[in-house]
Amino acid sequence: MTRLLIMGPPGAGKGTQAVGLASLIGGAHISTGDIFRANVAEGTPLGVKAKEYMDAGQYVPDEVTNAMVRDRLADDDAQSFVLDGYPRTLDQVATLDGILAELGASLDAVLVLTVDHEELIARLLKRAETSGRSDDTEEVIRGRQEVYIAETAPLLPVYRERGLLREVDGMGSIEEVTARINEALGL
Repeated sequence: MTRLLIMGPPGAGKGTQAVGLASLIGGAHISTGDIFRANVAEGTPLGVKAKEYMDAGQYVPDEVTNAMVRDRLADDDAQSFVLDGYPRTLDQVATLDGILAELGASLDAVLVLTVDHEELIARLLKRAETSGRSDDTEEVIRGRQEVYIAETAPLLPVYRERGLLREVDGMGSIEEVTARINEALGL
C-alpha cells in the first residue's frame, strides 16, 4: 500500500501528476476538484453550493469536503491512493489524520510541486482558453494563489516536521516533473 498526498498552488500540475502517479502505484487518484466539478456538472445541491465558492475563487466548506473525503477513502479501491487537493487547511490536516487513523492507515509521503508564481498564472490562463472553466479568470486565479499562500502553504512545515515532505521542482515538461517525482519517492 502506498498512500500519498500531492500539494502545490493552483496550476502547479498536481492533477496531471497525480493521475500518472496513482496509476504507477496501482491506487486511486482522489481529487476533490474532480468531485466538485462532477457535482457542478450534474447540478446536484452540493454542486450548486460548490460552484458558488469555486467561481469566487474560494474553497468549498470543510464539512462538505471532509465528508466526501472520508467516504472516498473508505472505498475498496483506495487502499493505495494519491490525494490531490486535500487537505488545504490545518483543520483538514487534523481531520485527515483522524480519518486515516480510523482506517488503520497513514501517509507515506507528501509531495509539493514548486512553480514560479507568474508561470502558474500563465498556465491557468492557458487552461482557461482550452477548457472553458468558469473559475479561470485572471482575477480569480490571483485570488486562489493568495488563498493558497495564506491557508495551504502553512501545511508544509507540519508535514516537513513529520519527515514526510518531498519538495519537487514543478517547472519543465510533464515528463521532467514526473521523473523528479519518481526520484523523490524512490520509484
